[in-house]
Amino acid sequence: MIIVKPYPGVPIVDQHLEIVERKGRGHPDTLCDSLMEAISVALSQTYLKEFGTILHHNIDKGLLAAGIVRKHFGGGEVLQPIELTIGDRATRQSGGRSIPIADIAINTARSWFEKNMRYVDPHRNVSYRVMLAPGSEELTSIFSSPGIKAANDTSATVGYYPLSPTEKTVLSLERHLNSPEFKTLHPETGEDVKVMALRREKDLDLTVAMPLLCRDILSEDDYFNCKDVLTREMIEFVKQFEGFEDISIHYNTLDERGKGMEGVYLSLTGTSAEDADSGQVGRGNRVNGVIAVNRPLGTEAAAGKNPVSHVGKIYNILSHRMAKTIYDEIAGIREIYIFLVSRIGTSIDRPQIAAAQLVPQPGLEIKELSGRVEEIIVRELSFIDKFCRELSEGRYSVC
Repeated sequence: MIIVKPYPGVPIVDQHLEIVERKGRGHPDTLCDSLMEAISVALSQTYLKEFGTILHHNIDKGLLAAGIVRKHFGGGEVLQPIELTIGDRATRQSGGRSIPIADIAINTARSWFEKNMRYVDPHRNVSYRVMLAPGSEELTSIFSSPGIKAANDTSATVGYYPLSPTEKTVLSLERHLNSPEFKTLHPETGEDVKVMALRREKDLDLTVAMPLLCRDILSEDDYFNCKDVLTREMIEFVKQFEGFEDISIHYNTLDERGKGMEGVYLSLTGTSAEDADSGQVGRGNRVNGVIAVNRPLGTEAAAGKNPVSHVGKIYNILSHRMAKTIYDEIAGIREIYIFLVSRIGTSIDRPQIAAAQLVPQPGLEIKELSGRVEEIIVRELSFIDKFCRELSEGRYSVC
């Protein structure tokens, strides 16, 4: 069933208050999402190579427990490594052949750390606990049939487009601070970036957390001098975004001069997971990269779920893609929300409901747009098998 109706709320840019958050690449929650998704992709590709099809797995119960470090100006040491628990379900064998699930999971996690975290040694700074058991017979049987799979869960998701100026600013600022160019210019900055935006009317207030690295900061004065430079650079970067009358940035606001190491945000490895903050799958960014408090939000964590039957992943990402496609292809839409609801056991190309809620441009009626909106939804669902293959290859971000 497809329904196209007016959006019952106020468009996001017209709301007087907007709150948006993004947890960057090195945040413990983002680490969990990224690592579990990388393992799911690696398993999917191994299943295809060894068995010709993607078998049952859900690597979406990841947990990261913070370690212990000793830090000082100029350096430090890891006393207890971060512990990464890789959990839930994965098929180990089929047709008399088996694959080394634990080895694939650990090697994939180590490879991700090497590519994305400059100062996390994946062999010495992280320990791994693999808790992947075979799935239930009923859920595993879904994968025995060829073609488009049945949904292995009853789930509801929502996607929207376009991003608001606030959402774009938050997303762009974190990506800038974690870009190769910025890290080359400022190697003293860690990857655990967090940006919280509060927009009141046209005034934007940003709170940013980003540690500085012990090895590059030799004193308290050195820290605060560097902090002043980084704050000015962030302000200059954010000024390029339109739609705001006043922009303020507050950086590492727990800092306090005169307290030495107790008054500064320093990191040995670039992530607070080294000693301060643990992480868990599903607590971080939504699949479009932000946590937008004013928007309708689904409760499913997409990261690590299998890409061919778990609608918690498939519909989560597809709903945002549908919203963007409709917005791009149909003139006259100011804002659009897509809701997809599955029923367990029903083919994933036939959701229980696909609902679009639109905010049309002034002078347009929903009835002038609804027919074309329905056509695009039907088209996108007809290509779901191809979309699932792309998910299995890791072509879409989950955080």
